[in-house]
Amino acid sequence: MTQERYRNLAEWPLMGTALIFLTAYAWQVIGAVEGRDADALEVVMWITWAIFAVDYITNLWLAHNRRRWFVRNLHELLIVALPFFRPLRLLRLVTLLSVLHRTIGETLRGRVVTYVAGSAVLLVFVGALAVLDVEQSAPDAKIVTFGDALWWAITTITTVGYGDMYPVTAIGRMVAAALMMSGIAVLGVVTASIASWLVQRIEEGTEAAAEAAEAPVLNEVNELQQEVIALRREIEALRSEKSI
Repeated sequence: MTQERYRNLAEWPLMGTALIFLTAYAWQVIGAVEGRDADALEVVMWITWAIFAVDYITNLWLAHNRRRWFVRNLHELLIVALPFFRPLRLLRLVTLLSVLHRTIGETLRGRVVTYVAGSAVLLVFVGALAVLDVEQSAPDAKIVTFGDALWWAITTITTVGYGDMYPVTAIGRMVAAALMMSGIAVLGVVTASIASWLVQRIEEGTEAAAEAAEAPVLNEVNELQQEVIALRREIEALRSEKSI
């Protein structure tokens, strides 16, 4: 078993696990579940966390260079090592994007657009859940319903920030900072994609114009070459007659 083969086999099960985690977490936060139902949802989230922990250990064990893989995947260690920090655990949902990458079209632009759209929707939803989780029970909280949290997440990720709603807790502000930086990154990808498309269109137009301008010249060159060949043949024929 190699690490690449393991990742291919575990990709879809991990996506399903991430969806189960997201469903349980959203149910717990939005529904403000208490009692036995809350305990059951907590058990589900701990089971999914255990699966992610096993996935991390397996990847580390199968890595060709374990030290290098460990250093390059410290964020995975944080996700596994800090289960109590639920907004951070939600980062494991990027597994969805890797599956999305496989079900997408051939062109790079298609992948970029799909990544941007999927990332934006996922970040807004997760950001809303995370900030609602830590804000709804805080004193003087401005974000107390999922609708408020969703509106706040949209205005934050788009870097608009009307200021009508804002987090009052330390963790809520950390979530806001991460969401704002993610919004800047998403806008940067969109700008880069549009710039790449414009450059490609300009290059295609320039190449087409150059080919159109070169076509008459190439025809004239070909005609001249044919004339030169004909003249050479005539000269050779004259030389042959004189030698006779």
